[in-house]
Amino acid sequence: MFNYQSITIYENGIGCNAGINMVNAIIFGAPGSGKGTYASRLQDKLSVNVIAMGDIFREIMKENTDLGREVKGYVEKGLLIPDSLTIRVLKQHITKIKNKKGFLFDGYPRTIEQAKTLEEIAKIGVIIQLVVPDWIIIERLSTRRICKNCGEVYNIRYLKPKVEGTCDKCGGPLYQRPDDTPKVIKKRIQVYEQQTRPLLQYYKEKRIPFIEFKTESLEMPPESAVKGILNEFEKLKLI
Repeated sequence: MFNYQSITIYENGIGCNAGINMVNAIIFGAPGSGKGTYASRLQDKLSVNVIAMGDIFREIMKENTDLGREVKGYVEKGLLIPDSLTIRVLKQHITKIKNKKGFLFDGYPRTIEQAKTLEEIAKIGVIIQLVVPDWIIIERLSTRRICKNCGEVYNIRYLKPKVEGTCDKCGGPLYQRPDDTPKVIKKRIQVYEQQTRPLLQYYKEKRIPFIEFKTESLEMPPESAVKGILNEFEKLKLI
């Protein structure tokens, strides 16, 4: 059963875009909490640009360049990529986007320094926080499989493809990311706790609205979650 709790910290002023058809939001949550799944659903509903730094870095890693090899070294060890490198890549990516109706940041920012730089790029209207126990995250990620072609996500226990090892959407091969092993997952969670969670306090002090979702289910029902998020957006007059 998926339960969510909405915590509205600030409803008027900073971050609220009442009357403006644009939403800039951040999804916070540990690796495996479902950020990418929810971001994808919200993108369709809100017509915003999802900025998923993890996906951007994975594309860079595919390139046979010094930058690609540098990024790969950090990712495979479960370490955060340095702020200077992350910020540079983000700015380059955003300049290529033509429709700047709004942004939904997934996996960014991860440090206070990144958050301060983001303020120069986009005014954040709301924070979405996903809260999931560590044991569920480890179980989800260690059984996750991803399509090499289109990026569609599956789970060999809870969201199986129709044909084993093959994407239902495009027919591409499925694979396990090198950082989706229990040892690296635990390291990623530890890094998140140490370096990312202080950001929640940072944004609370700025009195930006928070929407908090908690789950203790191994399965993720994104449609019910998205509906809940959109309802909160309406209450905050963000859409």
